[in-house]
Amino acid sequence: MPQQPDVPLDGLYGDLIMAHYRSPHNNTPLDDADVEAEEFNPFCGDRATLQLKLDAHGKVCGVSARSEGCSIIRAATSILSDLLNDKSLSEVEEMGQKFRTLMQSGLGEEADGLGDLLALQVVRRYPVRIKCALLPMVALEEGIKAYRAKTH
Repeated sequence: MPQQPDVPLDGLYGDLIMAHYRSPHNNTPLDDADVEAEEFNPFCGDRATLQLKLDAHGKVCGVSARSEGCSIIRAATSILSDLLNDKSLSEVEEMGQKFRTLMQSGLGEEADGLGDLLALQVVRRYPVRIKCALLPMVALEEGIKAYRAKTH
């Protein structure tokens, strides 16, 4: 695995992104996932696969997040996975909307509740890479839609 990022990163945010890139969290597959999603970007080869286990109240109680590709997709998938436990699917979707706004428009009130995803705003300096940061969230949103269609 390469040790240098493919996007120049510096400072605290860069360190956080590199830590998640080098040692991604929650990457063990779930056997009994309720929500499953995978997104692939054929232009760059990035892939994000997410699985969620829900408890009886509809809150996330298990997470699996795996990714292949650049440092940004790997870090974004890992960081996102750390924020999902104990959230309802609606809260996950709300987080996705806030994150999308952050990545497209910059920091504002919508950053509340994004935790370490804020570190990824450094990617805004490289507009073509914003899709890399958003891919795991897109996968998760699609997985939630499919789950809701299947259960309702």
